[in-house]
Amino acid sequence: MTTPTWDPAQYLRHADHRARPFTDLLARIPEPPGDAPLIADLGCGPGNMTALLAARWPTARITGYDNSAEMLDKAQADYAGPTSGGGRLDFAHADVRTWTPAQPYGLIVSNATLQWVPGHVERFADWIAGLAPGGTFAFQVPGNFDSPSHRLMRELAGSVGLAGTLRHDDAVLPPAGYLAALADLGCAVDAWETTYVHLLQGEDPVLDWVKGTGLRPVLTALADDPKARDAFLAAYRAALREAYPAGAHGTPFPFRRIFAVARKEG
Repeated sequence: MTTPTWDPAQYLRHADHRARPFTDLLARIPEPPGDAPLIADLGCGPGNMTALLAARWPTARITGYDNSAEMLDKAQADYAGPTSGGGRLDFAHADVRTWTPAQPYGLIVSNATLQWVPGHVERFADWIAGLAPGGTFAFQVPGNFDSPSHRLMRELAGSVGLAGTLRHDDAVLPPAGYLAALADLGCAVDAWETTYVHLLQGEDPVLDWVKGTGLRPVLTALADDPKARDAFLAAYRAALREAYPAGAHGTPFPFRRIFAVARKEG
């Protein structure tokens, strides 16, 4: 899988729809232990979701971690600094594949990131071990890798020799798989899935959506070949128009998400 180059502006073009799963996850997270809990956001992106953590727990010391310099620059410029309740919001470079808590955290959260980390379930033990007693590990990942948007993307990428750049439908587990893995680590687990039907506006909105996320590895791989990139986008655009026809009120875009909230015994 190609390591993508990220574009914060493109990612944020659908920020309202992308925020919905995180706010639903946030609603299920119990209070972290302590008056000024330590919180880590793994894969913070441009920081707009990390800022919601600061709004929920204004006394917390929160660090958003990401491996994209472009995303971290945006987050640092827009959100870093003291919070309203005397806490603090900071951002730092880290690779989720190797990040390990250096001190006990009241909450470790990850939003739409772990699907980029092959074997991410193997990291759970280190993260649970890094929680304070009564702390929580919570995440959501997309579960739409067998949907037309991603299936067509893989088929077209394979036709131009880029099959290895993309994730496949085994990139994430079903909710029951995450529940079992986290329960085996001694946690009380809440796991579920939700399919959102986003009503997107504008011309080719599904293509515009995936340009900010799932399509990034292909765009990165073709960055030095504009002719091949444009040919790929033209074919993909046509396929998406057929798979997701526009309706009278916009283009419906079903999107399945998988959630898990695991609380360590206090």
